[in-house]
Amino acid sequence: MSITTNPLSTTQGNPSPELIKAVPVRHPGRWVGAAVILVVVSVGIHSLATNPNFHWDTFSLYVLDENVIRGVGWTLLLTVLSMTIAVTLAILLAFMRQSDNPIFRWSSWFWVWFFRGTPVYTQLIFWGLVAVLYPKITLGVPFGPELLSLTTQDLLNAFWAAVLGLALNESAYLAEIFRAGLKSVDKGQIEAAEALGMRGTKIMWRIVLPQAMRIIVPPTGNETIGMLKTTSLVLAVPFTLDLTFVTNTLANRSYLPIPLLIVAAFWYLVVTSILMVGQHFIEKHYGKGVDISTRITVNPAALQAAAASVRPAPATTPDSAPTIEESGR
Repeated sequence: MSITTNPLSTTQGNPSPELIKAVPVRHPGRWVGAAVILVVVSVGIHSLATNPNFHWDTFSLYVLDENVIRGVGWTLLLTVLSMTIAVTLAILLAFMRQSDNPIFRWSSWFWVWFFRGTPVYTQLIFWGLVAVLYPKITLGVPFGPELLSLTTQDLLNAFWAAVLGLALNESAYLAEIFRAGLKSVDKGQIEAAEALGMRGTKIMWRIVLPQAMRIIVPPTGNETIGMLKTTSLVLAVPFTLDLTFVTNTLANRSYLPIPLLIVAAFWYLVVTSILMVGQHFIEKHYGKGVDISTRITVNPAALQAAAASVRPAPATTPDSAPTIEESGR
């Protein structure tokens, strides 16, 4: 933006400043870039609408199919349960990582190292085959009689094996996110609260967590969206009721994979959009007092009146300047 200033204008001998006339800087490159984007989007929409290979009739046939809707429900259930368990474990691991007890610290570090260092697909396969390693789970007195005996296959079915595999893997990533959020709070605030006699639990809930949540919420929202899409790997358990498996089954049955892939992508986008809206409001809640965007509007008439009311101090002339004799010195 280029700025043109005007000299002081005199009205009845009293100088008053005039408003600055700001001339916006032209940006032709932006308009060219916007035009290119609009052309590309128009070509893409025209291609989607006119290309018969997308089989939009098949898409409309299966997008509200009963099996697809059921798959969306199972996918949401997997996401919610896995993230609930993962968040609980991550909070515990974050506190253990900051503990003074070296056993707690190293246990938390080992957990994060192991579950972040191995692929989630491998972990899901392991939980699907855990019944092979431990066919039966027994509870009883060591070297004594058994009090309770359960078959692992009945206790840990495919659904709960998928939930457990996703949750344990995700807890390692969330633990580092929570640890970073807790460390972002100035330690002096904790020391000041302790000096006032506040208990450790109250300090955590009233001082540390409200500030740490501003750091924790955005990446946790991203991890939740990532978890939603990671549920497509639960076939490794195997769990065969999620959205991806259902749409793949319908594609194999109809020999039309592309429209069924679009069906799956459509529902993932719908659920992701809802999660992003929820994340926005949560971030807005915990960002109160920090993320403030104010737009200042200036009334030109009021500014002109304020400028006109300014009267500079009268200049001192040589005739009115005091002399040594007049000041009595």
